[in-house]
Amino acid sequence: MKHEDLIDLIRLARTEGVGTKSIRTAIDRFGAVAEAIAQWQVWSRGRALFSIPAAEAECAAATKLGFTYISWDDVLYPEPLRAIEDAPPVLVVKGEPAILAQPLVAMVGARNATLNGKRFAKMLAADLTRAGYTVISGMARGIDGAAHDGALAAGGKTVAVLAGGTDVIYPPEHKDLYARIAEAGAVISEMPPGTGPQAALFPRRNRIISGASRGVIVVEATPRSGSLITARMAADQGREVFAVPGSPLDPRAQGPNGLIRDGATLIQSADDVLAVLGPVAPNYLKPATQKPQAIEIPTTISVSAARREVEAALSVTPAPVDELVRQCQVSPAVMAEILLELELAGRLERLPGNRVALVRA
Repeated sequence: MKHEDLIDLIRLARTEGVGTKSIRTAIDRFGAVAEAIAQWQVWSRGRALFSIPAAEAECAAATKLGFTYISWDDVLYPEPLRAIEDAPPVLVVKGEPAILAQPLVAMVGARNATLNGKRFAKMLAADLTRAGYTVISGMARGIDGAAHDGALAAGGKTVAVLAGGTDVIYPPEHKDLYARIAEAGAVISEMPPGTGPQAALFPRRNRIISGASRGVIVVEATPRSGSLITARMAADQGREVFAVPGSPLDPRAQGPNGLIRDGATLIQSADDVLAVLGPVAPNYLKPATQKPQAIEIPTTISVSAARREVEAALSVTPAPVDELVRQCQVSPAVMAEILLELELAGRLERLPGNRVALVRA
């Protein structure tokens, strides 16, 4: 796209009160973005158009940060996303834009995910990466972060879609993850650089995640979770919806279980996803069972903070204590103390194989 056309598209995208559907309708009606700008007074209903200097300033700032703009007309713009009626006119990309043209599969879920949920998300993302897919998610805490991490651990690429600007890292504790994704994948947003995350922007972010993908996987989600909004958007966009079942006693399983009840595909491994979408990589073979990793002694944190982490990671589904130590970033001694407290309080049961689970209420 010519620079002048990009500036015109940025002007339309940044004009307050003009939605993406209206922009697309106007461009289709007048034949080109320049003509849509020329005919602004005909269809704008008196709105003030975003100025050329402001659009040039945004573009210059993004370029200085090393970002790239991808527009509707760019061959690297995700084809599935281009097909939805409210697709973003422009995407601001940090990393490798060509990754967006690859087959994408989305994975979303609870921010306060269980240990088993994060383990499964990481494993699933790794297997889908080996099958040739690029995992796309929202870089949120919990399932999103685990999905990105699993794809990177498998030597693959992953795409993070942010609600704020591409340069605004949210949540802040994902600074290292952000850097790894940008280096081996792409971080994208439809918002201008410098935009902070706002509640109203997350549903807009979610439509990009679902719209760019061939299917959306929900691992854990409470009934009011934003992940279920993403799943509903995916269904409306004609995407496949997959859900990982869980215990009816865990609120974080209610979302996926409800999706399955309503017709989503139940999955227990990457094979279930591939049976619907098909593998992309030639000669794909299911990876052999991996040997357990050696436990690393994590950095010491306060017992109170550790207790919150451990309780959030536990569920009625048994989890290995070794994995709890690794994922919660506490020492084995502190973990033993916390588990003993929960056991004495009647909230925890110990199971064979050095596993623990919350007692069913």
